[in-house]
Amino acid sequence: MIVSAMTMISRVLGLVRDAVVANLLGASAAADVFLFANRIPNFLRRLFAEGAFAQAFVPVLSEIKERQGDDRVRLFVAQAAGTLGTVLLIVTLVGVVASPVIAALFGTGWFIDWWQGGPNAEKFELASALLKLTFPYLFFVSLVALSGAVMNVYNRFAVAAFTPVLLNVSIISCAILLHDKFSVGAYALAIGVFVGGLVQLLFQLPFLYRAKMLSRPRWGWQDEHVQKVRKLMIPALFGVSISQINLLLDTMIASLLMTGSIAWLYYSDRLIEFPLGLFGIGIATVILPALSKLHSSKSIDDFQHTLDWGVRFVIFLGLPAMFGLIVISPLIITVLFDHGAFSEGEIDHVQAVSYGVMAYSVGLLSFMLIKVLAPGFYARQDTKTPVKIGIITLVLNMLFNIMLAPFMGYLGLALATSLSASCNAYLLYRQLHKDRVYSVSTMSISFALKCLCASVLMAGTVWCLTNHISWREWHFSEQVMLLSGLMIVAVTQYFLVLFTFGIRLKTIKSVATTESD
Repeated sequence: MIVSAMTMISRVLGLVRDAVVANLLGASAAADVFLFANRIPNFLRRLFAEGAFAQAFVPVLSEIKERQGDDRVRLFVAQAAGTLGTVLLIVTLVGVVASPVIAALFGTGWFIDWWQGGPNAEKFELASALLKLTFPYLFFVSLVALSGAVMNVYNRFAVAAFTPVLLNVSIISCAILLHDKFSVGAYALAIGVFVGGLVQLLFQLPFLYRAKMLSRPRWGWQDEHVQKVRKLMIPALFGVSISQINLLLDTMIASLLMTGSIAWLYYSDRLIEFPLGLFGIGIATVILPALSKLHSSKSIDDFQHTLDWGVRFVIFLGLPAMFGLIVISPLIITVLFDHGAFSEGEIDHVQAVSYGVMAYSVGLLSFMLIKVLAPGFYARQDTKTPVKIGIITLVLNMLFNIMLAPFMGYLGLALATSLSASCNAYLLYRQLHKDRVYSVSTMSISFALKCLCASVLMAGTVWCLTNHISWREWHFSEQVMLLSGLMIVAVTQYFLVLFTFGIRLKTIKSVATTESD
């Protein structure tokens, strides 16, 4: 609940940030380029820091804490910070210098246009320039992720969960204060990304000091525990971050499609990220240290119950979020984004983004289940199995892209991501079941069916209430009131139906659940 509360603040400000970006750049060429330049360091952050590094680092750190005490933990953190920091500094410098190469690699369509003197040549040049400002974010935020992982292992979840708020504040502030200083407003946003990374790192240092975990970074490449993290981290590069690789591949393909495709996918993904970050990532953040501790103490039954609770919790929140976004996304998009530059042009950007949200929503529950099931492997220091599953999923995503993108454009890319995520979640569960680590309880299956019925009824009610209302012609304040009213009706009905089905609070929050419960 602490993580979700802090994440709620961050996600709300994230939506405010996206509204500012939409108002400033809309779905223009500059928006495509900024979102492209911002996605690459974010992809690497999730790959190296929050993804592979965190999933390899936390189990090892938990093991050292349980068996060797805080002094050894302090040394290990210093060695991990020194080693990771040095490697990331080199990667960051290479990224800044080689930004044209990176822009050509991941923005292939723009590079081809630039090479041939086509109409999108300026997109490639702008992308190269913006990457020089956004790429250093990787260095700062990776050290932030390391600091956050340490705090989480010591059950201080609020600090790490609140830190992303500062990135959103930085981007919003720079957009408001600096957008008039540049001929292209995207430069102000890129500066905001750089500043946000630095501010996040500085914010966490006092909390590390207070926890007595702040010490001078040391080079520890040959340390046995650092080596163990490296060994676990290499396969994890694909495992937990497979969805990010899929999104980056979508960006590459989208650069070949019509202008606006990248922006539509981005705004669609941002709406999906709200419930995913609020619930899925929130649960994954707290469940990994818990599972790592249970594995170290050989508590097999508690390990099973904790995973089952995680699955039950994401079903409880993920199903209504999925159906809710499908039916109400046009109104949400209108309220958040349909202002300024976003509403300009002949294309109905609201409709384009809402279709993208619907396509991504199909896989929302799967995205959330991956966040819960993957720690079932990483807590046991098994990073190879998720890699194998991740590679299969990556291949499937590309096959789905090839099958769907030529006929559905950017919607095909979004739907392919959802389908591949569903395959990923299924394969993770099948392997956990095969390894006799986790089998979904009959109580959780019954609970899921009740949540599904409640979600469908909720979505049907919302659809009936909005189907015959011309709310796009309403004033902004009236749209906000309508959206607020619909959300209150939806949440109230969902909980009432679940209550009627016999679901109580103890069913949702209890971890030590047995079949008889």
